[in-house]
Amino acid sequence: MSHHQDSAAAKQDPRLDISDVYLFKGRNGTVFVMNTNPVSADKGFHPEALYEFHIDTDNDAVQDLTFRFRFLAPEPDGRQAWVLDRLTGAEAADRNAPGTPVATGSTEEIVTTPDGLKAFVGRAGDPFYLDGTVITAVVTALRNGEAVDLSAFDPQRASNLFAGTNVTAIVLEVPDDLVGSDTIGLWTTTALDDHHGGWLQINRCAKPLVSTLFDVTEAGFDDYNATDPRDDLDNYGDLVRRKVAALVSANDTHSDPQGYGAATRDIIFPDVLHYQVGTEAGFGAKARNGRGLTESVPEAMFEIVLNAPVSMGLDAGYATGTLRAEFPYLSAPA
Repeated sequence: MSHHQDSAAAKQDPRLDISDVYLFKGRNGTVFVMNTNPVSADKGFHPEALYEFHIDTDNDAVQDLTFRFRFLAPEPDGRQAWVLDRLTGAEAADRNAPGTPVATGSTEEIVTTPDGLKAFVGRAGDPFYLDGTVITAVVTALRNGEAVDLSAFDPQRASNLFAGTNVTAIVLEVPDDLVGSDTIGLWTTTALDDHHGGWLQINRCAKPLVSTLFDVTEAGFDDYNATDPRDDLDNYGDLVRRKVAALVSANDTHSDPQGYGAATRDIIFPDVLHYQVGTEAGFGAKARNGRGLTESVPEAMFEIVLNAPVSMGLDAGYATGTLRAEFPYLSAPA
């Protein structure tokens, strides 16, 4: 069914909802992961949408290379055929550009191309783990510019909100010599055909929890998903600076709240995951290099905005399933 982009339902379709993005060293190249359909992984992919990995190779927050997935309607057994296109140069930012088809396949199968690119599209256990009490406390404090109140949190009762849940994953492993640069930036988007010759960008995602932590009703932040990373500092930089400054001031975690707010703004924006190709990935409060599948990124983001550690009492053992050592790396669905 097509929403024709004229309803709220089109923007709320879980098939277009990107939950997380990962970027790390695999067995045979650089691994790009886009997880969609959080909690409702049986929904599949929208046949009128584009699912895009945007790669910046010269640190200007503009895509130089895009890997784009397109899907056909589901078969009676629920599987969906897909086509993967590669777009470079000016075409990388042009959703109407044809690109170069590099692979075809169907969901729930692994495809390997002659030049070594691997692709998997299908259901997987969600590796993300988050305690609901802690995230609520931090988000509330950040929204109101007040002290973080963790009085309701019992570390002995810590639990993962996403335990036992699945996602629909798109996993690419690209040989390093095909990535295009030794240092890259990554963000992902979903876009829906507007049936008038254009595309409506529905969702974008790179760094974890950006739109969760910051109030999306302020300063045009509700349009965040429709914008591009290159405009983040102009559009949302002052909002983040003010929110973080108020938070660290209320919690007395930095001697220069305004300066810390500005520094945090520049960590978060542009909202792009940066990665040194061929190195071990990790997303932490003090250093960030891509994002692996096991680190506690909520705790990293809490510490970034608060300038103080906040523990959820969880580790990677609380994630859904057991990660695989080989491609596609994510765990089997629960």
